[in-house]
Amino acid sequence: MARVITVAVVDDDRMLLDGLRAWLGGVPELRLVATAATVGELLGTTDGHLPYGAGAPGYTAPDTAPPDIVLLDLVLRDGSAPTDNIRRLLRTGSRVLMISTVPDRSRIIEAIRAGADGYLTKDHDLPTLVTAIKDLATGRGAHSPELAFACAHDSSPARPRLSPRERQILLDYAFGMTLKSAARRAGITVHTAKDYLDRVKAKYQQAGRPTYTKLDLARRVREDHLDGG
Repeated sequence: MARVITVAVVDDDRMLLDGLRAWLGGVPELRLVATAATVGELLGTTDGHLPYGAGAPGYTAPDTAPPDIVLLDLVLRDGSAPTDNIRRLLRTGSRVLMISTVPDRSRIIEAIRAGADGYLTKDHDLPTLVTAIKDLATGRGAHSPELAFACAHDSSPARPRLSPRERQILLDYAFGMTLKSAARRAGITVHTAKDYLDRVKAKYQQAGRPTYTKLDLARRVREDHLDGG
């Protein structure tokens, strides 16, 4: 039997929450375990010492495990900063899918930089939302036209400019290949491949985003959506 993906929603639009309950209730692979108007409500505390979900409206999970995926509205009426909300949720172990009414390019990039795993506007249909949730649950990012456009036009200093060869070596190495295999695929020596990888790390270091390990490299690929998704 396939594992059920647990989902929570943080949004202060009650009509949207009711709609999502109806939508997701018809998807057997997903279980909506909590809804809340703020991240604080979802976490059930303002000081971080109570169990996850305690006191959150709509929370029905029998344990304190955080949901696999949190759908987080970009702008909430409590005035909380989206980046702070993202980081609070990430600390619980959940993955975060941002949802918004508008494809604000600068805010999309800011959310991804803070660690959000994807971004969807609220005009998408249920199949698109379900696909995004499933992608996040399997460790992939949730790609969308809005996100692809924002990343393609991101010229901020925090996003290093990589050459095609640097990008190729980065992608191959970050997602499973040995450096030797990546070099062979590119038709270059291992020494040259290592030079490219060192340049990539140096560029991220100069951009204020230290990158040392293979895990760091994979994280940068996801953050900057360099895989073309």
